[in-house]
Amino acid sequence: MAIKFQYNKTSLQQLEKQLKIRVRTLPIIKNKESALRLEVKRCKTEAAELEERLEKQIQAYEAMFALWNEFDASLIRVKDVHLGVRKIAGVRVPLLETVDFEIRPYSVFCSPKWYADGIHILKKLAETAIEREFTLAKLGLLEHARKKTTQKVNLFEKVQIPGYQDALRKIKRFMEDEENLSKSSQKILKSIQEKRKEAEV
Repeated sequence: MAIKFQYNKTSLQQLEKQLKIRVRTLPIIKNKESALRLEVKRCKTEAAELEERLEKQIQAYEAMFALWNEFDASLIRVKDVHLGVRKIAGVRVPLLETVDFEIRPYSVFCSPKWYADGIHILKKLAETAIEREFTLAKLGLLEHARKKTTQKVNLFEKVQIPGYQDALRKIKRFMEDEENLSKSSQKILKSIQEKRKEAEV
């Protein structure tokens, strides 16, 4: 990215201002990036744990597979999922608060005795699955924010800050050269005038 500038004091001041802003902002962005990196790692671990827990729960009830054919799955359904929002390093992520279930009335006397346990088991499975989905959604948002922040850090560190420093160096050199040329031309003029005066005398 080439930084546009002119060889004058106004341009020099503007570039110095822009450079100061980026140098001051860079540590803040780096801190945000490391916080997001840490949170992404934590979120991945949490997602893996939830995946494992869900697998274990499903495997634990596979022994009762024959009974599940008798179970009326329409007895229970997810009624509502209550969400919250949490900010992690400036990124708004959804937070699962509670899951409401709707349990259709059923006859305790006519239904098998284990129906109550079956409803409880399905509740636990659904809660774990929903929690896992929210963790994966949170992970996606955090990953995206981390990538954007890393890009910004790289842009500042590798492109903009060196670019501004280079532009400032060029302007300063140009202005110094201009000043030196002006001084030397004044000296030459002065010496010429002195020689004329000596010749006249």
